[in-house]
Amino acid sequence: MKAVRIKYLSFICVVLMYTFHACKTENRKENIVYENLAPIDDLNDIWEITDAGEITWNVTPKKHTDHIEMSGLGVSGIISYGVDENRQIVLSRKVVWPMLRTIPNDTHASLIHDFPKDITPEILLNGVTSQNERPVKFRYNGLLSVLSNSSDGLEIKREIFPSTSEAVFVELITVINKSKLPVKTEIKPLHYSFITPEDKGVYGSYNIEAKCTGIEKTINSGETISVPVFYSARKQGQHFMVDGYVEREKREAFVTSLSNSLILETPDKVINEMFRFAKIRATESIYNTKGGLMHGPGGGRYYAAIWANDQPEYVNPFFPFVGNENGNESAINSFRHFARFINDEYKPIPSSIIAEGNDIWDGAGDRGDAAMIAYGASRFALAYGDTETAKELLPLIKWCLEYCKRKMMSNGIIASDSDELEGRFPSGKANLSTNMLAYGGFKSASKLLKALGMETELSQDYEKTAKILQENCDQYFGGNVMGYYTYKYFELNEKLRSWICLPLTMGIFDRKEETLKALFSPELWNKNGIYTEAGNKTFWDRSTLYAFKGILYAGETDLAMKYFKYYSQKRLLGEHVPFAVEAFPEGDQRHLSAESGLYCRVITEGLFGIEPTGLKSFTCKPVLPEEWNYMTLSNIKAFQTSFDLMVRRKANKLEVTLISNDKVIDKKMWDGNNKIAFTLN
Repeated sequence: MKAVRIKYLSFICVVLMYTFHACKTENRKENIVYENLAPIDDLNDIWEITDAGEITWNVTPKKHTDHIEMSGLGVSGIISYGVDENRQIVLSRKVVWPMLRTIPNDTHASLIHDFPKDITPEILLNGVTSQNERPVKFRYNGLLSVLSNSSDGLEIKREIFPSTSEAVFVELITVINKSKLPVKTEIKPLHYSFITPEDKGVYGSYNIEAKCTGIEKTINSGETISVPVFYSARKQGQHFMVDGYVEREKREAFVTSLSNSLILETPDKVINEMFRFAKIRATESIYNTKGGLMHGPGGGRYYAAIWANDQPEYVNPFFPFVGNENGNESAINSFRHFARFINDEYKPIPSSIIAEGNDIWDGAGDRGDAAMIAYGASRFALAYGDTETAKELLPLIKWCLEYCKRKMMSNGIIASDSDELEGRFPSGKANLSTNMLAYGGFKSASKLLKALGMETELSQDYEKTAKILQENCDQYFGGNVMGYYTYKYFELNEKLRSWICLPLTMGIFDRKEETLKALFSPELWNKNGIYTEAGNKTFWDRSTLYAFKGILYAGETDLAMKYFKYYSQKRLLGEHVPFAVEAFPEGDQRHLSAESGLYCRVITEGLFGIEPTGLKSFTCKPVLPEEWNYMTLSNIKAFQTSFDLMVRRKANKLEVTLISNDKVIDKKMWDGNNKIAFTLN
């Protein structure tokens, strides 16, 4: 009996040891060693963070120029600025009026005018034209400012910004007397006018103006005078009055409203500020068109129009979190426009709706647009948290997912003519991007139906379809590409592509290790992010940002942060600041707006791992970098409420606290494995 008892106890011990080992294996963080990764390039900062919400460039003798885009409901401007080899000011303004349409009224038919450096009021000091305006400091805080010294011992300050609502770009010029003597100062009137040909405008000829009323005054030491300059355009017979100082207040109020919503607090001030500025660029590029509010990419080409990727897929899922009213309205409006084109024959939905909603563009065929819309609309509907809006968007989502099903080939893979790069790079008859977006659409649409208490069988079907699609994608796209067991972007693809990151963003980690090695390999990673294709020097920030989001979501925090911190510092403080860009060499790194939305989603969905699961619920899987002890997102506006999410390191776990109305709603410890679920009232 004693021997039996000993054997029995030994068996129990073995079982307990095995169970303990299994639990330990399940709960420990996978320690993957990544070798032969691309190095991080040296950073040469030009700008510095001088205050919360502000960066400054203190000018040195070195020549440097840059450009930045800023937008309002009626105007956008690409401002080129800097200093030349003689340290003289470089300043020109490309102003865009999206609702003043030109002929032909196509995608690029916004009225655009270049105002060179000399279209500015002449400044006279004691009757003599001020010479040698030499910038000493540039500043961006939602407005672009330049402070210059003149040879006369005075300072000239220029503040440049768009009107928040009118078709006007404003420049406030202030002269500051830094000398010890009174100076008779005159800022002369300016009236530059250009009338466009009548047969070139949808609404006839347009009157383009640069206007300043001028001012003359003797200013004593320490005193100032200032005057606004207006760069505007209008239809013939149209008039409007603008107060430059009021417009500055409105712009500052707009920037402050974004600074006070969805506030990121981490020990890394670069990421904090890059996130703050990304909120501005993502939200400001919305235009008051006759087709309603339309978010537009910008870049001097893309206005008063929407695309299935830029709006539904990239930026719309972000808007509920920042809570900007125009952002949410523009998102809903974009889905309404696309819903106009659902049809019983299941012909492809257009890639873009252009010309204020009057026309379409479908020049690249089916880019997987239905998958883009289904994914973005279902994510937006969940995060927005409004039942009636969700029900309104549901027919569009269902149509898009049915379209995806009908495009499935016999192997269960969804075919599409191209992808969001529209044929710039090969994508085969079926690509990974379309299929992953469809997968995300099926998953989120299933959750949306559950949240609405509708169509249980269809919800289950969506979930089942997503699971099967995941398996089919692994079989069809999985493989050895250039020595990495990751994903082929399309069936015959033999080169690494940046979009192999997409499964990670959707929570598919089967090929995580090899995919991460490929993304950060010398074949793909470069000083500007991730190349679109190995062996080609083209890069697009959108895929780099998707990669960061996916890698963080996959839990490879410190690896991702090594590169993400480098990227953020380069974009915020380097040679071309302060936003994410579109691409290079195409577009010369335009500050397209939706890319900034993707930067914000790296934080909300990657770093904090927030995923909407219902109209009042979400899961999160925060990843705290090794050198951080805390991070917080405050005043999150999603789910028709306002709340904070605080993450603190407690021993080997993370304490995640949900706060609303200054009250702790829930607090949970997270060991890094299963997602944490939260429900809001």
